[in-house]
Amino acid sequence: MLTERQKDILKIIVQEYIKLAKPVGSNLICDTLNCSSATIRSEMANLEDLGLLEKTHTSSGRIPSEKGYRYYVDNLMELKKMSAEDMLKLQIIFRNNQLQFSDCVSESLKLISEMTNYTSIKLGTASHLNTLKEISIVPLNNDSLIVIVVTNMGYVEHKNITLPNIDLADVKKTVGLINNMIVGTPIDEVSQKLEYEIKPIIANYVEEHEKLYNAFYNVFNNFTNKNVDIVGKKNILKHKEFDNIEKVSRILDKLEDDNMMNLVGDIKSDNNDINIYIGKENNLDEDMTVIETSYKTPQEEGKLVVIGPKRMEYDRVVSLLEFIKENIEK
Repeated sequence: MLTERQKDILKIIVQEYIKLAKPVGSNLICDTLNCSSATIRSEMANLEDLGLLEKTHTSSGRIPSEKGYRYYVDNLMELKKMSAEDMLKLQIIFRNNQLQFSDCVSESLKLISEMTNYTSIKLGTASHLNTLKEISIVPLNNDSLIVIVVTNMGYVEHKNITLPNIDLADVKKTVGLINNMIVGTPIDEVSQKLEYEIKPIIANYVEEHEKLYNAFYNVFNNFTNKNVDIVGKKNILKHKEFDNIEKVSRILDKLEDDNMMNLVGDIKSDNNDINIYIGKENNLDEDMTVIETSYKTPQEEGKLVVIGPKRMEYDRVVSLLEFIKENIEK
């Protein structure tokens, strides 16, 4: 059990180290708490003995240990009130009726990465309640068109495709086949039904059946597998903890991994609150922190994730994620 003074000292050291990335000495704490240097040094030594602080070889100051960050997050952290500017920028995104749901989430994550210099990730899974309601097309010119996919839960996705030298009438026949045969199919099963039910008969109706089948298969495959959206990967390079090229390469390789959903999504959480995984607690890297929360809407469920160094602005990131989660689930 820490004394109130020890709590104050640990809190100051964590916050100052997050801000400056330099070991914190006793002088700064003396000025803040109005205590003697000897008293502060003694308390810092006690915190070090408890495993909450570490002493570097290059300085007489202390830095938080992994255990120290955990104690800070669980017991000392106070959420940082969002600035009016940050709130306004995010509100503009969520109040833009021209943006689709997925675009709102993506744009808000871009904004978080810009604000914090951390990496933001969306791990989404289309709800099994989403079934195909309709597919339609909007011709743009002789070679290209927009394919619009609508689900029964109101989720709308569109994709531009190019089909050179394909008769528009054949495209419309293909769309008709899809609408007649697989409307009502769960979205994550549509690609399979296209292969086993549409592909065998499409040749009887349209001339360029291979090209058309491949085009529509890719549309649905892209729609159902649009699970991972990573923003700001290069932000890792902006933090002094990651000046080792080999280490950065390993982290970036993990972020490129096809199993990204498992890599971060495997992190177990018992609730839908904000969850913080510091260092060895996460599956990404022992020098990083992963902060994540789950979201659920009628159209989709998934996770919002922010990753950065252990020396992360925990209070600010948690506030930002709470705001975004609240707006997504409205």
